[in-house]
Amino acid sequence: MPDYLNLRSHQIYSYEWENNGEAVVMLHGGLSQTSHWDYVLAPDLEPDFHLFAYDRTGHGYTADQAGSFHFEFQIKEAIAYLEDVVKEPAHLIGWSDGGIIAMSIAITRPELVKSLVLIGANYHHSGTILHMPFVEPSDEDKAEYAVTSPDAPHTQSEKIKKMLKIWESEPDIPLSDLAKIQCPTLIIAGDDDVISHEHTLAMYRAIELSQLAIMPGTSHIAPKEKPALFSALVQQFLTDLSYPVTKMPIRRASNQPEE
Repeated sequence: MPDYLNLRSHQIYSYEWENNGEAVVMLHGGLSQTSHWDYVLAPDLEPDFHLFAYDRTGHGYTADQAGSFHFEFQIKEAIAYLEDVVKEPAHLIGWSDGGIIAMSIAITRPELVKSLVLIGANYHHSGTILHMPFVEPSDEDKAEYAVTSPDAPHTQSEKIKKMLKIWESEPDIPLSDLAKIQCPTLIIAGDDDVISHEHTLAMYRAIELSQLAIMPGTSHIAPKEKPALFSALVQQFLTDLSYPVTKMPIRRASNQPEE
């Protein structure tokens, strides 16, 4: 289960479930950590898949480094984790910033990725529909940070300010790059998500082998708000990666198999 490991000269906090099966890597959101959501997916996926996750640099139990909150750093770290720890092509499940990292790996290193599940992810910083000003962390968040983070307590507020500033200009992935993704992809968003529906639709249309799920009655926190529905969507997708053949194809009419 969870423990520190050395990833190219830096200690990261990594999770691994022992069951056999194809590799699945869960990538948490920005300013979050693995323990905030692994309990939603792990019980349903563990019997059939080999699950991995880790706290990215500066998040959760993993200490910070210079420049670690920029997506370029986080993408390189995720690739190193896949190469050195997972050691096989994996299904990537990314929530929010984790989804941005997952799709970026599928673009730059497609041989490492079997499929993608992207939850509340955006390919461009303009996709968010509100400005998030700095908010001092709650007493509960401060208490959790004091227990989990190897970094000094005062760095929590500094990290929030740093991340909010980065979100003003990152990510910046061209739609033409999204079109390079050729693995099965499930895109999930809440019907009241912070990512605009138009932005999510553009991502769905750009990725040829993608499927789209808008979860009713949920926000950007959809995995926690309706965990059973969320887990069922992910599990169904991962257990049948074949491209959908529907009874009345419209958007997929040009690439359905002949009867």
